[in-house]
Amino acid sequence: MAESAAVEFRIDRRSGIATYLQIVQQTKQALRLGVLEPGDRLPTAREVVEATAINPNTVLKAYRELEREGLVEARRGLGTFVRRTLGGAGEASAADSPLRGELADWARRARAAGLERDDVGALFSAVLESTYDTTPGDTDQGDQDR
Repeated sequence: MAESAAVEFRIDRRSGIATYLQIVQQTKQALRLGVLEPGDRLPTAREVVEATAINPNTVLKAYRELEREGLVEARRGLGTFVRRTLGGAGEASAADSPLRGELADWARRARAAGLERDDVGALFSAVLESTYDTTPGDTDQGDQDR
């Protein structure tokens, strides 16, 4: 039997995001970063419940959503296994890519400058929006001329 992948769900009860969606989002993030790969087994509902003190039905709802999206598959009596990854092409998608190191350095500078986690998240989200809110072939970085 395959061992559970090294993924631990962290539930933020104050986030305003449904618990099952937090599990879905964290699983997708692990898939994008290469922490989870095809063939890996997700923690059992019991393991997640023991670690997070949430309702088992919440875990099962998250796993059903991931299965509906074709990311995982439930194997009766064996567990839930990753079917495919969400990582992009090449080195930039790797958890240990140089871009990750640069971003970690930036985050440390932001923290040292006194920004709170929510401030950093808002700033990063705004930059992502302006960077990716361009039409293909558009060299303008953001919505400067709108």
